[in-house]
Amino acid sequence: MTRKELTQVFDAFDKMHILIIGDVMVDSYLWGSVNRISPEAPVPIIATTGRENRLGGAANVALNIQSLGAKPIMCSVIGNDSAGDIFKQLLKTNQLPSNGIISSGKRKTTVKTRIISQNQHLLRIDEEENQPLEETLSTKLQAHIEDLLNTYKIDAIIFEDYDKGVLTPSTITETVRIAKNKGIPTLVDPKKRNFAAYKGVTFFKPNLKEFKEGANVDVNSNNQEGLLKAAQQFAKEQHIRNFMLTMAEKGVMILSDDRHHFIPAEVRDIADVSGAGDTVISVSALCLSAGLEEKQVAAIANMAGGLVCEHSGVVPIDKQELLDECLEKLTN
Repeated sequence: MTRKELTQVFDAFDKMHILIIGDVMVDSYLWGSVNRISPEAPVPIIATTGRENRLGGAANVALNIQSLGAKPIMCSVIGNDSAGDIFKQLLKTNQLPSNGIISSGKRKTTVKTRIISQNQHLLRIDEEENQPLEETLSTKLQAHIEDLLNTYKIDAIIFEDYDKGVLTPSTITETVRIAKNKGIPTLVDPKKRNFAAYKGVTFFKPNLKEFKEGANVDVNSNNQEGLLKAAQQFAKEQHIRNFMLTMAEKGVMILSDDRHHFIPAEVRDIADVSGAGDTVISVSALCLSAGLEEKQVAAIANMAGGLVCEHSGVVPIDKQELLDECLEKLTN
């Protein structure tokens, strides 16, 4: 790919609308420093220096899509609670639309609190509810999805599944059906519970742990032949067009039809891997919508995932930083 072609791809992101369906949450951070151990128990004492709330889960995918220049549209369910109020305020602060967000007194807004000292992740506290949506809420969510698909010209749909219950098999199946009829590509960042529910999607992106658990396969990242065979079998059974497996320091594997590629990870100064998967699926959606071939999609997404790992906490990708690195390493 030439420098001009790659720049044109990144410019094309600005005209895209991406629908993101899944589990949204608040990422809460408590920053501080540890200088002593508690006399009450053998645990560190952290002297706090700051607190911060950020958008997390599927909402972090929206931030990545926005940071890359495209227009994210989220569809999810949050609780009618104080954390839900924080979430809605964060949407407003980040200039993200809220018309696809449903508030319900029957749900609890997910909050993940990370305690960090000197860039070291000490502890995470999860406040959440992970039961599947009850039928009334599921029906309301599906109506929201269809309304958004009829209101906007959607270039791709991302299912962002964190196993918190917003995505159910019926929602997935019906949305994939509608997307196929409209010619809209569908991409999935899956978790275990719905792993086999995404039949017929365009792009399926688990990490190695998720693939082993979700598909019940015993493979490791050192066995490329075994990985490829297991992935090909799963993709064939599930009628998946593109299958991309992320493997941390071993890079990514992508297969499409009878083609496959192993792409090594970039050497990085890793600060935090949180949110890297959100970045990878966001970049993949835009590159796929721009018409890039599967190897190019995987290479750019792999690079983006590595870049965000150089930052502490969950942060969206910087478009210019990604473009600069792609221009340096991926053009001829």
